[in-house]
This record gives sequence, C-alpha cells and structure tokens, in this order.
Amino acid sequence: MQWRALVLGLVLLRLGLHGVLWLVFGLGPSMGFYQRFPLSFGFQRLRGPDGPASPASGPAGRPGTPGGPSGPSWLQPQVPGPAAGRRRAPRRPEPDVCGPGHWGYVLGGRGRGRDEYEKRYSGAFPPQLRAQMRDLARGMFVFGYDNYMAHAFPEDELNPIHCRGRGPDRGDPSNLNINDVLGNYSLTLVDALDTLAVNLKTGVPPDSNNETCTAGAGSLLVEFGILSRLLGDSTFEWVARRAVKALWNLRSNDTGLLGNVVNIQTGHWVGKQSGLGAGLDSFYEYLLKSYILFGEKEDLEMFNAAYKSIQNYLRRGREACNEGEGDPPLYVNVNMFSGQLMNTWIDSLQAFFPGLQVLIGDVEDAICLHAFYYAIWKRYGALPERYNWQLQAPDVFFYPLRPELVESTYLLYQATRNPFYLHVGMDILQSLEKHTKVKCGYATLHHVIDKSTEDRMESFFLSETCKYLYLLFDEENPVHKSGTRYMFTTEGHIISVDEHLRESPWKEFFSEEGGQDPVGKSGHRPRPHELKVINSSSNCNRVPDERRYSLPLKSVYMRQIDQMVGLI
Repeated sequence: MQWRALVLGLVLLRLGLHGVLWLVFGLGPSMGFYQRFPLSFGFQRLRGPDGPASPASGPAGRPGTPGGPSGPSWLQPQVPGPAAGRRRAPRRPEPDVCGPGHWGYVLGGRGRGRDEYEKRYSGAFPPQLRAQMRDLARGMFVFGYDNYMAHAFPEDELNPIHCRGRGPDRGDPSNLNINDVLGNYSLTLVDALDTLAVNLKTGVPPDSNNETCTAGAGSLLVEFGILSRLLGDSTFEWVARRAVKALWNLRSNDTGLLGNVVNIQTGHWVGKQSGLGAGLDSFYEYLLKSYILFGEKEDLEMFNAAYKSIQNYLRRGREACNEGEGDPPLYVNVNMFSGQLMNTWIDSLQAFFPGLQVLIGDVEDAICLHAFYYAIWKRYGALPERYNWQLQAPDVFFYPLRPELVESTYLLYQATRNPFYLHVGMDILQSLEKHTKVKCGYATLHHVIDKSTEDRMESFFLSETCKYLYLLFDEENPVHKSGTRYMFTTEGHIISVDEHLRESPWKEFFSEEGGQDPVGKSGHRPRPHELKVINSSSNCNRVPDERRYSLPLKSVYMRQIDQMVGLI
C-alpha cells in the first residue's frame, strides 16, 4: 500500500506543477476566460528575448490595470491625436542578426527536440506529394470549369448543386446577391462591356447610386493604365488617376487614413471605418502595383504614406513578429479620423495583405498575419466572412470560396521557399475537396461550423483560388521561370511587366494636373532616398538557408496564435 500512496503522491505533485505552469505561462488551452476573469491565458506574461515579461494588459485600461478583465492588447485604446498608435522605429540589426545564431534562437526548438509544430511542418515537402497536390488543384479547376461550360455558360456563374446557370435577377435589380451592379445596372458578362463603354462616353447616369467604396473607385489604375499605354490614348489612365487622387485628397489630416465608403458627388465619407479588408483592400494594392507596372513615382509615394499610416494606427500587438512578448501583430478596424478601434472583427478579404507585404519586402510581418488567418482556417476548415477576434468566433459564417488566403500563401512560398506553405496549401486543398465539392462543382459554405452549403460557385474560385493553388505546387510553371516579368491583378489575371509600359508621353500632364501634390497636402514631396518602402520589421534582404526548412514562425508563437483563435 505504501508504494501506491507514493505513486499517487507523485502523480498529484506533477499535476499540481502542470497547473501552476498553465496559470503562469498560459500553456494550456484557451477557453475565452480572458473575457470575464482577471487572469490572462494569453502570452502577455511570456518571457521574451529582450528581458522579463510584462504584466497582463487589460482591454479597457492601461497595462496591468487591476480589477478589469485581461485580454488581447489589440483592444487597448489609442491615445487621441496625431501621435496615436505610433510604432517605434524598426530596431537596428544587431551583430549576427541575420546569421545562424539569430535564426537558431528565433526558430525555437534547437537542442530541445522537435515539438508537434516542427514535426508536422518542418522539413522538405516530398516531390511526389507536391505533384499529387498539383494534380489535385488542376482537377479541381477542370471539374469546376467543365461543369460551368456544360451547365451555365454564358451566364455569370454556376449553381453547382442544381447544375444550372446563375444570372441577373432582372425582375429585382436590388437583389445584389445575384446581380452584378455597375452604374446601377444589372449585368451579365457581356452586358458589362456595353455598360462600361456607355459610362466612359456619357459619364455616370443621373439616377445611379452616388455612394461607392474606396476600393471600387480607386482600383482601376492598372487596367486603365495598360489600356492607355497600349492605345497611346491618355484618357483611360487620366480618369483612373483623377479618381485615385480625389480619394487621396479626402484622407484625414490627422491620421492619413481613408474611410471605406464615400459619396462621389459631395466628397463626404459615408463609411468612416478604416481597415485592410472590404472597401479598401485593392485601393492599397493598386497604389503599389501601379508603381511596379508603370514606374510612376507618385504611386509609390502615396503607397508609402498609406503604409506608414496603416502601421501607426491599424497595427496592434508586439513590435516584432518573431521575437518579444505580447500578442501577435494584427491589423484592426479603426475610425479614420481618430484612429480609435471601431469593432473587434476582421474580414476574410484582409487575408490578401500578407501577400502585399511580401511585394514590399515586409516578409516578417506577413508571416505573422498569415499565420493568424491560417489558424482560423485550421479551426473551421474555411475562413468565415467575418471573424470576431475578441469572442473567438465568427460574426458572419459563410465562406464563398475566396482566394485571398491562398494568394498570400503562394506569394509567401515564392518569397521564402519554405515547405511550411506547401503544407498550408495542402490543408486548404483537402478542406475544399472535403467540404465544398458537390455534384457539378464547388459550393459556397453557408456556415463554416456545420458545413452547410449554398448553391453558388463564384467566378473568382476558378480564376483565383484554383489558379494560386495550382501555381503553389507547380514548381516548373513558366511563370516561375521568368523572374519578375509577370504580376497578378487584383482579380488574379497575369499581366506582363514590360519596359514599354513605363513609357508615356503624358507623364508631365499627370503630375501637373490639378496643381496639387499627390502625397502631402502641405506640398512636401519625399526626396529620392525617402522613396523606399516603409518596412516595419524585416532585417534581412533574403531568407537564410538555416531557416528554409524550419518553421517560418517560432513554434511558441504559432501555438500562441492557435490559442488566441480557440484552436487549442
């Protein structure tokens, strides 16, 4: 009996020690308790490489405020005024910061054995498995496309459950779930070209909607610029640039942020929310991509200024992605004039942003934000249209087969060559096959939890989602053999980055039109050395060899993110 009592005592002692560690370091499963109790189960108390851990921070008060509920630092209000939310300048690289010693620490697990994250994601992705995933992605596209052509063409979309076409509801033009709206007209794919031509010739119809989102009005520059430069006619690029500059001049004088909905007649902001998702996403994307394509300096100037404001007011969490303590970086929705938090949800469209950060070289921040969206995918097998990060639950439950997370996964793999992103792509492929494949294609998930479906396969599933998945696994694709000769539009179309597109006889006309500086309302123009992209956290120009086959994000931080979305 004595030995049994001894064994029982040791077991109880071990359980007690685990309980202490669980409470102190937050190493147990997250159950959302931080919303109600003054104990933090996040990683705010985790000791980082820079020194002792900081006290838990409350959502409605200063760090360590007693008596209030603890929660993510994303909830902490910003200080009003032009200095609100300013991040410290990027830390200077220290000795050997890009060498094996640095990455040995950052990657974690060295000398301690491989944890579950390293076992699952580290190491090479077998060529046979890559080929299998490539063929699965190709088969996914072929199955969807063949069924569209057989059952839906020439209508806009396919109803994959009932195997028929999906076109406009001409009896009810307000049915936006079915109708494509351009100039307040209900359109098919063919009708769209006619209506676009009419609008370019006669202007906006008088009975049309006067409100538009910033992304809708400000994302024409790439396509219209190409059209002008191919035709030698400045009209198309001129109207697109005028729209971009008009929106840019409406930004807040205090924060430099733009809202998400504007009245095009009055110039008043109808929607004052500033974020990275719906209503604003492609506006930022096309400022950078227009510069890449056309080489117009003012496009990069505007993008740099916008990115700086985004970092100052939208970015919350710890300063560095892969080091330090505190919550992981996240970009929240704020009021464009004050920079104050407006809500606690993010939408699935924001998942495009890590891919844009890759294009500007801010790969470290891209890794963290991508990991957050991937954690949500792992929890639900899809991305809910809106996810409430405070409640650890979806606000809007459907998933219409969007491509944004796949796009960022593809671009991060191209930048890092880390097999981790092939595993991510495989997870996405297998989830789509398991939960969305139906009789005649792939269906929208009506509810990401119960996996019920809607009878709709949107066109971007074929043009973007399947395309990025295929390219992710097709190592020998000609697109990957061309260096930097190709770029993707916001709709996933491949365009050639040719030198002749950087030549136009009307450049001076654009810079002088309106007589207003495109960047600073005060007239300041950055000097040439200021035109570098604002890179918030990347210290290295390339991914070191030591990191290529290890986790892109230190496993302790990956586990932290999984906890914060309720995955573990």
